[in-house]
Amino acid sequence: MSDQLVESKFLVDLAGVDLGARLYGREHIEGYNPHRGEMSLLDHIVWESDDHSSGVALKIVRDDEFWVKGHYPGKPMFPGVLQVETGAQMACYLFNRRKPYPKLAAFLRIEHCSFRSMVQPGDELFILCRDVKFGRRQFICDLQGLVNGERLAFDARIRGMELAAEDQ
Repeated sequence: MSDQLVESKFLVDLAGVDLGARLYGREHIEGYNPHRGEMSLLDHIVWESDDHSSGVALKIVRDDEFWVKGHYPGKPMFPGVLQVETGAQMACYLFNRRKPYPKLAAFLRIEHCSFRSMVQPGDELFILCRDVKFGRRQFICDLQGLVNGERLAFDARIRGMELAAEDQ
């Protein structure tokens, strides 16, 4: 199979992305996302399109994270729900990059989610995110998780929306 065919299965054309790049770190991300502490899952923004409709982020999976001891003892695996949450945080980041100031977004739905490969401590989980639909208050994004830049860990579609001011 040619490299071109392999790369076409990804949401973002990785031929134009340097996975070793670290454009922004946690401090920058926290300027757009409300997640803090253990629930702040994105470590770096690797790449984003000029219009902020697609991007690649990085989660470095560490062996000292809260889930390691219990999921599962002796064979820790990054929980699928946290993989999708990591992708949802990238979608929130891209949504807020297009706003005059960051908004609090809630996720309404996860669709068509499949888990394809394990993610373990020591792995780098690259999150690929691409808009399907972007509106004033709502968005739909396709997500993929790529382990160590090589194999697909998960894919999903999520829907989210900005919370009304009285809900924030």
